[in-house]
Amino acid sequence: MTDPASERRRMVAVLVTKGVLKSPWLRTAVESVSREQFLHPGVFLDEGRTWRPVIAAAMAPDEWLKIAYTVDTLSTQLDGRLTADQAGEPVVGVPTSSSTDPATVVGMIEALDLAAGHRVLEIGTGTGYSTALMCHYLGEDNVTTIEVDAQVAARADAALEAVGFSTWTVTGDGLLGHPCRAPYDRVIATCAVRRIPYAWVRQTKPGGIVLGTVGSWPWGTGLAKLTVGDDGTAEGAIVGRSSFMQARAQAVAPVAGDLSARAAYADSERHVLVSPLVLEEWMPAFLAQLVAPGAQLVRATGGDGSPLRYLFDPERESFAEFLVDGESWTVRQGGPVALWDDVERSLVAWQDAGAPEIDSVRLRVTPASHRYWIDRAPSLRWEHRIT
Repeated sequence: MTDPASERRRMVAVLVTKGVLKSPWLRTAVESVSREQFLHPGVFLDEGRTWRPVIAAAMAPDEWLKIAYTVDTLSTQLDGRLTADQAGEPVVGVPTSSSTDPATVVGMIEALDLAAGHRVLEIGTGTGYSTALMCHYLGEDNVTTIEVDAQVAARADAALEAVGFSTWTVTGDGLLGHPCRAPYDRVIATCAVRRIPYAWVRQTKPGGIVLGTVGSWPWGTGLAKLTVGDDGTAEGAIVGRSSFMQARAQAVAPVAGDLSARAAYADSERHVLVSPLVLEEWMPAFLAQLVAPGAQLVRATGGDGSPLRYLFDPERESFAEFLVDGESWTVRQGGPVALWDDVERSLVAWQDAGAPEIDSVRLRVTPASHRYWIDRAPSLRWEHRIT
């Protein structure tokens, strides 16, 4: 029979080899905390178009441990309600809670630069596994975790209790933080946000760190690491790529309905300078979200089978429709904002600057705005005012 401790040691070896697990204290935590306890009642395994439910109680212990200690993300809830024990067969759905892959979890905790005695606020409890790793080092009284979904929070709380941590598990909107236990030395978010809520900055001590994923697309999002200043602002950088489910309060409704009707009235039409296919790449997609925060990229197929690409900004009632002709693309734009003109201008400037990676982007958060920029590239600056 497989020993859970040996599975944890095997996972540790993988994380060390990947270069994400570095701190001795965190290695001890990963070797000690039972990930399988945080996956009950079961998980959904991705089978392409469907999700196959796997229930812990219905499996041989060895098989369950093999799944629990994979280094993949394991979905634990679909569509905001469905758990594996409620689905008797493969189902279609959208993941709304998961146990994030251990490499991402460990990498983010490492980025927090934790020290003994630090008080941490975690936004997005999820299964509670990352909460337990921090509790193992800091102690349960120094970790506060908040989860918007009451059922998810209850399962996480039960799992934390089962492994010996009676920490502060709160049900509520994490975008508001948790002021009654502030100030914190560290704030970490395990969901993506359109912008870093100023509430997180306000609830962090000067010199403290706020760590969270910014962006609203499923890809092209970045991990922001900010240090809070004495003046109530926070400044830092995008330290790497990061992908998380969107915070539910900020979840974007996919553009649906008659796309041709949305793009019926164009104010201009021209050949593109940059192919819209570049938006399939991570950094260009991130730049597009900085330029047009409310825009969504939509892929479709024309009646003749040709590929179509759109940028829609529903709030500003603007669109860009891309039509392919051989190897060239034409863009039709309509609405108050010429979306592609703005995005393309930044993409050209980014290419002219040598196509720097996402970790070249810096960020400053104030009560009134978010400012992004790339050093030594004066034309690559964006400001999002908070109104």
